[in-house]
Amino acid sequence: MLHLRKHLGIPFHHQWLFSATRFATAAASAASADPAPFAVEDYLVTSCHLSRDKARKASKAKELSKLKSPSKPDAVLAFLSGLGLSPPDIAATVARYPGLLVCAVDKTLAPRVADLRDFGLSPSQIARLLRLDPRYSLRPITISKLQYYVPFFGSFDNFLRALNKGLYLLTTDLERVVKPNVSCLREEMPVRGASGLVARAECIGVPRDSLMFRNALKLAALYSKDSITAKLECLKKAFQAGTAVARMPSAMWLSKDRLRCVSEFLISEARLDPAYIACRPILLARSLERCLMPRYYVLKFLKANGLLKRDSSYYTAVQVSEKKFMEKFIHPYAESAPHLAEDYAAACRGDVPCTLRFQELRTELASVNCVLPAKFVS
Repeated sequence: MLHLRKHLGIPFHHQWLFSATRFATAAASAASADPAPFAVEDYLVTSCHLSRDKARKASKAKELSKLKSPSKPDAVLAFLSGLGLSPPDIAATVARYPGLLVCAVDKTLAPRVADLRDFGLSPSQIARLLRLDPRYSLRPITISKLQYYVPFFGSFDNFLRALNKGLYLLTTDLERVVKPNVSCLREEMPVRGASGLVARAECIGVPRDSLMFRNALKLAALYSKDSITAKLECLKKAFQAGTAVARMPSAMWLSKDRLRCVSEFLISEARLDPAYIACRPILLARSLERCLMPRYYVLKFLKANGLLKRDSSYYTAVQVSEKKFMEKFIHPYAESAPHLAEDYAAACRGDVPCTLRFQELRTELASVNCVLPAKFVS
């Protein structure tokens, strides 16, 4: 290069042109080889009409992580538009299932839509199905489920209404779960038929669109109207029945004696408000002897002795599993309360009255060598 410069007679102070030209050429080459990365979030805003917040959330979907250009999503958007989905419909569909944008139109979407048309669905019906459940509505197994559900509900429109209230219809295993449950319900159904059963279930206070309504149907199939009324009255006196039953219909399974014992303990001893209990009906499902009482006294003991680093609610202590309860409320205090695990286990077995045992435990702790802070002793 130096020899060429001398041969051409280019002055030294102009020779920088060679370097600058070479740099510009290299930069242009690099730019063409490494174009700007495809901005998924911006595409979701400009082309799919998602809000910035929804686009940011959708852009994090695993399926979109390898998207390098708009060619595939453009084809999907055109396909969805051809099905009759409006821009707001498409936005809602993509927000619900961003992975739809990377589906192959010719190999996946078009053949499955053709299968739905062969089943007898119109383009508008397919569009409505896709809007409700874009993730599962175009899977091959959906056709077999539709063959069962549409006759079962009486029409495709009735099925869509049911699907709108519970998307689990397309995700639940048909052979192992749905059909056996339907068979069992039909066997238990009173002679008067489904309408009477549904009316009785609604009397329990569970709305039809609630996921708990199927549990209410089981209760309605097993109990007479008078029995249900009596149980509701019992719940009403203790916990404001409507809220408790709507959140957990299984509260109706409890006997009057058990309801009375649990309510007396939760309200009189644990000092919980009936309205608070009604909004947390899992408290009614836990065993009084093996869970509610022992855990209450553990929490009370820890709080009285200043051992809890932060205030934990009784509800939190009750709803966790036994393993989690031990990890959070027993094991951390093995040194400061050496007998806590042993006494908690004894209380769960019903070996000793909870109140007496934990009082004794507190006395033992207060008498341990002077390592304990003064706050342990009351």
